[in-house]
Amino acid sequence: MSALADLVLEASTCTRCRLSDSRTQVVFGEGPVDARVLVVGEAPGRDEDIQGRPFVGRSGQLLERLLLEEAGLSRQDCYITNVNKCRPPGNRDPEPSEVAACRPWLDRQLDLFKPVVVLTLGNFAARALLGTTSGITKLRGRVYPWQGGAVLVPTFHPSAALRGNAAALAGMRADIVRVRESLDRAGPVPA
Repeated sequence: MSALADLVLEASTCTRCRLSDSRTQVVFGEGPVDARVLVVGEAPGRDEDIQGRPFVGRSGQLLERLLLEEAGLSRQDCYITNVNKCRPPGNRDPEPSEVAACRPWLDRQLDLFKPVVVLTLGNFAARALLGTTSGITKLRGRVYPWQGGAVLVPTFHPSAALRGNAAALAGMRADIVRVRESLDRAGPVPA
């Protein structure tokens, strides 16, 4: 736990990119260190920037509901973070230089956690972790091998479903079922 606390403290003063100029605070991540599911989104939004917590706005509420309904998981069962730790102004997409500047933080987080499943939300997270330029529509619907025997499940960002995209909502539901199936295949937490 101290390694994570040290990392959070170090990141809290990050000035690696210009997003540090406009952020209210760094939104590093939250959840148990021993979480079996690691959720990775794109970047904090307005609500997250204000509260300093990931996925607390409408997207977070939908994510929580779908995790519970489709996988039987609460927010407290997952560690939730983003590729970028600072809010891009106006909720614009992070620029490649901003993603690159923040990537070491994400890599260090991934090194600290030993999840069974990594659930990525949207294009930026899936592309960053799978090292591809393919879009989320092409990537989702499958389970990918990941580090240390874990698997990665890409899905749409909840904001796509919130814009009235019924296909995105159905896709998210199906992908979160894949998270549950992957957890079931991995078996219970060793004692």
